[in-house]
Amino acid sequence: MKLVFLDRDGVINEFPGNGKYVTKLKEFHFIPGSLAALRSLTKEHFTVFIISNQAGVSKGVYTKEKLSHITHNMLDKIRQSGGRIKRVFYCTHRSDEGCDCRKPEIGSVRKAFETMNKSIRAAQKAFFVGDTESDILAGHNAGCKTIFVLSGREDRRHMRAWTVRPDFIAANLLEAVAIISRNHAKPSRIRKKKNF
Repeated sequence: MKLVFLDRDGVINEFPGNGKYVTKLKEFHFIPGSLAALRSLTKEHFTVFIISNQAGVSKGVYTKEKLSHITHNMLDKIRQSGGRIKRVFYCTHRSDEGCDCRKPEIGSVRKAFETMNKSIRAAQKAFFVGDTESDILAGHNAGCKTIFVLSGREDRRHMRAWTVRPDFIAANLLEAVAIISRNHAKPSRIRKKKNF
């Protein structure tokens, strides 16, 4: 199975800043190369899911309707450029609400596999791409190969305090897709924390 899970902010679109959210269309800007990356994944017949924490809804910063509007616009632009997203899963809960869908929990990953009538055991052949420790932990917890991209919230300095290490590090999604293309047939190699 050729399967990729992507975070949204900091991976597909520009990270809005710590404590900030993309609340309207004019605040959503694709990271240079991300549309080309999504087109490449589609051409290579990867199934792509987006899994994103969007607690701004529960915090009252923006509504589910605004989030839906931004999402539809994003998906339209991706389709127009030749890419395809299978489905988008958002967790709109705050971190203190104890849900199973907020990364690093893997409830949304499980739902993705359910939509395909597949066992989550197939995650060992999948990739999880994100820009934060919670993304890498989610991928680790699901059994995916993980790619940390440096185009978003966190950078190499933050990694010193992480409990797991990503399988790969990429500058951005376009570089991550090149890594995926070269390594999609190889099994996951989860690594515990090291000095790095």
